[in-house]
Amino acid sequence: MNPIDEVHVQEPGLVVIDVTAADAATALALQEALAAQWATATADRVTREPGQPGVRLRCYLDMRQPLGS
Repeated sequence: MNPIDEVHVQEPGLVVIDVTAADAATALALQEALAAQWATATADRVTREPGQPGVRLRCYLDMRQPLGS
């Protein structure tokens, strides 16, 4: 994955999450669950790195808002 951009963690409450899962459906389901709780910049696809197990996904969360809003 690319390095994390400083703007994505420039203040408390901003989070970058790197997910590794067995398959795309699992990674995207986790992202959907997170997006149901917090403002989330979602990815529309996963990546697969040769020689590494599973798939990877990166999403960005803003936890500064109340849960479920």
